[in-house]
Amino acid sequence: MMAPAVSVVMSVLNGERFVAEAVRSILSQTLRDFEFIIINDGSTDGTASILDSYVGTDPRVQVYHQENRGMVESLNRGCGLARGKYIARMDADDIAFPDRLERQVAYLESHPEIAILGGAFEVIDASGCRISTIVRETTDQELREILKIATCFQHSTVVMRREAFCAVKGYRKAFRRNDDYDLFLRMLERYQGANLPEPVLYCRVHPRQASGSCLRQLVLEGLVAQASANIRTCGGTDPLWELDEITPHVAKALGISDADIQKTLVQSYAGRITLMWRVGEARAALQYFNELLELEPSRRIPRFGVADGRLAEASIHYRQGRPFRALLAAGRALWARPTIAGRPLKRALNSFFADRRARKVAR
Repeated sequence: MMAPAVSVVMSVLNGERFVAEAVRSILSQTLRDFEFIIINDGSTDGTASILDSYVGTDPRVQVYHQENRGMVESLNRGCGLARGKYIARMDADDIAFPDRLERQVAYLESHPEIAILGGAFEVIDASGCRISTIVRETTDQELREILKIATCFQHSTVVMRREAFCAVKGYRKAFRRNDDYDLFLRMLERYQGANLPEPVLYCRVHPRQASGSCLRQLVLEGLVAQASANIRTCGGTDPLWELDEITPHVAKALGISDADIQKTLVQSYAGRITLMWRVGEARAALQYFNELLELEPSRRIPRFGVADGRLAEASIHYRQGRPFRALLAAGRALWARPTIAGRPLKRALNSFFADRRARKVAR
């Protein structure tokens, strides 16, 4: 059987709420020459039956059920089964634009020096409402600079040359939360990368994606990935290939201090609070905020994190019929970051102009 141009690889665990929409978005691609490899990583909800409903109706869909082994083993299994020239990642809660694969493959075909290609994306909330557009750096040189401190690709937008993925030996088992960042670091040491400036999918943000404990591990693994990349750059031997897990002891052995971990963790919490607040998940934002307060006194937390945490608190108090406490929390948010006072006005203006545009279209 002839190999397809693209192998789309997706791992899913308990994704019954969104997985059907994700699958349909791939099956509706304008580029038809692909196989869709889906690893059901031990789901205990209705995911298995949803996935099985597509088997037989479309010969491109291949579903593999397994006991829960984690994201890294699932993705390595899926990519190991891939026969395409390119491997495209997809997440079970995202929605690909119909021409995503066509545009990305066309770019890779015309730029043979590029081995890994991502793209911009639209952030949506749990109900599918658009929140914002995220455009990442696009050129190889820009990506290399950003990659020293943070990821430069949204994982589910990435299309890789299969031979390049195999050459760096895929995802590493020690990285259970930040496997993609470690992979990108290793790939850009040997190959070039790029991002399309136009969005290629809708990236869904919802509270189930990471708990506080997951966030701590994510930060730890990110710092360790950076440290191991520095060792390789200096000609040293990477110490992580034989490890099964990234622990604080591993981080310490690589020269990462507790202060480094704490500082990065505070920044990550503050960013997650803001993100949850923006997508309307006030409870999740408040949960992160309370966890953050346990880590650090509020004077050491970035102002945007304090402000959005207090706004989440105000929202919950208001919904639960406690207007005085809501007003107090809102006042604390304003004190932490006075610029938030312009947000209601900005939303009102946006709503006004959107309504005017709609009326003009109707006429």
